[in-house]
Amino acid sequence: MPEVIFNGPAGRIEGRYHPAKKRRAPIALILHPHPQFGGTMNNQIVYNLYYAFLNRGFSVLRFNFRGVGRSQGNFDHGSGELSDAASALDWAQALNPDARACWIAGVSFGAWIGMQLLMRRPEVEGFISVAPPANRFDFSFLAPCPSSGLFVHGDQDRVAPMKDVQTLIEKLKTQKGIVIDQSIIPGANHFFENRTEELLVEVNAYLDKRLGPIGEVAAPQAPADTGEDAA
Repeated sequence: MPEVIFNGPAGRIEGRYHPAKKRRAPIALILHPHPQFGGTMNNQIVYNLYYAFLNRGFSVLRFNFRGVGRSQGNFDHGSGELSDAASALDWAQALNPDARACWIAGVSFGAWIGMQLLMRRPEVEGFISVAPPANRFDFSFLAPCPSSGLFVHGDQDRVAPMKDVQTLIEKLKTQKGIVIDQSIIPGANHFFENRTEELLVEVNAYLDKRLGPIGEVAAPQAPADTGEDAA
């Protein structure tokens, strides 16, 4: 897959980008887990979300937040990482000025960043939020949440307990004009160890519902990640 380098607010940002084959294809931006706990763009879930959108004809970008891999800068507790994500979306949109829509998918810390970006970008029409750490980060900015989307989490998550995620989801479900879907993966912890396949089944089923089914396209399996995200 094509490696890319683009300018961000703290310097160069390293990413992987796959352009769509058709004009006016939508854009998907995939955000990785916490940079200080081993989160990178090569996280297995991030990798597979990338291909879930690619297989549906999206132009897809995943990247390393500042201070991760070859991305310049230092961890900035969320504020800088949100700026990184905004720059990444700007870069993808500049390459695809005719893109008809945008989706954001984030894992854990990346889900928190993604939902903040969603609030600032009205062109985002859908989201996938995997294991959002509602107990560790403030999600009250979703008032109201502007787009429909899917929350996926495990019932054995000890890092972001299900009760906290459930409280967030129930609050969002009371809002009018959007539809919030939820998938709970039995036996899954925060990292979806031995449950990644079940996670992807739920994500693909949701994308089928929103975007229409695709042919039987097998996404390549990601290599084992060297680090794990703890938030």
